Amino acid sequence: MFGIIASIIDGVLVGLVYGLAAMGLTLIWGVMDVINLTHGTMIVAGMMGLYLLTGAFGMSPYFTLPPVLIGGFFVGVALYWIAVHRMMGRPPLMSLLSTFSVNLVLVGLGTAVWGTALFNVDVSLPGLTIDRYTFPGAHIVAAVLAAVIAALLYAFLHYTRLGKALRAVANNREAAELVGIPTTRLLAIAVGGGVALAGVSGMLIGTLFPFTILSGDGYQLKSFVVTVLGGFGNPVGALMGGVALGLLEGAVTPFVPVSWTLVIEFVLFVLVLIAFPGGVFASRRGAL
Repeated sequence: MFGIIASIIDGVLVGLVYGLAAMGLTLIWGVMDVINLTHGTMIVAGMMGLYLLTGAFGMSPYFTLPPVLIGGFFVGVALYWIAVHRMMGRPPLMSLLSTFSVNLVLVGLGTAVWGTALFNVDVSLPGLTIDRYTFPGAHIVAAVLAAVIAALLYAFLHYTRLGKALRAVANNREAAELVGIPTTRLLAIAVGGGVALAGVSGMLIGTLFPFTILSGDGYQLKSFVVTVLGGFGNPVGALMGGVALGLLEGAVTPFVPVSWTLVIEFVLFVLVLIAFPGGVFASRRGAL
């Protein structure tokens, strides 16, 4: 019995990282109503950043977080000007196709350079042992870092001038422009921040599990499930949705093969989308 409870607790720890990944996706949606289909690839980019920085420079895995965060931000700004800016004000399908096209190019380049080999970053941390069950230290550290970053994002959005300007743009872009807020610059910052969060979550996931260049699709599906649970444009709901998804994974893992997890998550995605179009944990105060 305790083994099942321990599996659920471990699932919640991993779920916090899933929630951080989904916060990147929902941040972009909340500000500009654009679904970023490069999200899974950006998560993998964070994993590869972790792998290359630890291998080439001998950095400690967790010291790669700042360069991955900064690099992800600038990649996101470039993504905005390449794939999103010209699609603003057009039907949502246009931005979907635009980001999907960029995603195909990035995946093609990645497989051309690294193939589909399995990568693994060894993280040796002491775990927490309770009644013959050990919670891996890497899972605990990743969950704590994800929670801290999520709290910092919440503080940034609610207590800084730039964060309040982003929320103003999310709620009414035209009114924000009328009072002198540079909306185009803020939209670029929003995409940069969303991609940076995706990269950091990928870096944390890379300390937990092996990965390949093609791992992004699975984590993108998880992010969509979490975003639907939390409500589009609701970062706090995304974190709660991540915990809920992790709890579900931890509860079912002892009983079903791991290969069935994505199938269960896809079914959950469809059911929640039908039953709760606004999200189970959706905020009633509007976007962000």
